[in-house]
Amino acid sequence: MYGFTIVEKLQKIDEDIKRSELTYHKKRVLVSKEFTFDAAHHLHCYEGKCKNLHGHTYKVIFGISGYVDEIGLVIDFGTIKQIWKDQIEIHLDHRYLNETLPAMNTTAENMVVWIYEKMEQALDAQPNECRVEFVKLYETPTSYAEARLEWMDHE
Repeated sequence: MYGFTIVEKLQKIDEDIKRSELTYHKKRVLVSKEFTFDAAHHLHCYEGKCKNLHGHTYKVIFGISGYVDEIGLVIDFGTIKQIWKDQIEIHLDHRYLNETLPAMNTTAENMVVWIYEKMEQALDAQPNECRVEFVKLYETPTSYAEARLEWMDHE
């Protein structure tokens, strides 16, 4: 049988822990957050089922790295969610992707780079040297495309 204890004394800042102790290290750390969206699309110049209009429940996973701030955070998960909601998801969720994305064939390979670039632009305004390390875009539970920092041309 498992037991648990109730916290007897809640730790208080500047009494039990100093502000200077909130940051444990100065290392780059990767945080990850995932989202889903539903959308319809079709592929051009493709012979197969995907040439017809159809839909997917996509899953996007972001890997974002940076250095911790004075309280030990690289980036708040809520900030990642807000960027997703305000700047990326609005173009994707319950949309006809061929219409809402820039002129491209709406393959997972094209879309994952577009998503990467949108998050990269949004992170320019963030502190802690935040950068996108990778984005994975799942078109089905077993099929995904990935964009990684080291593959992107930053010239």
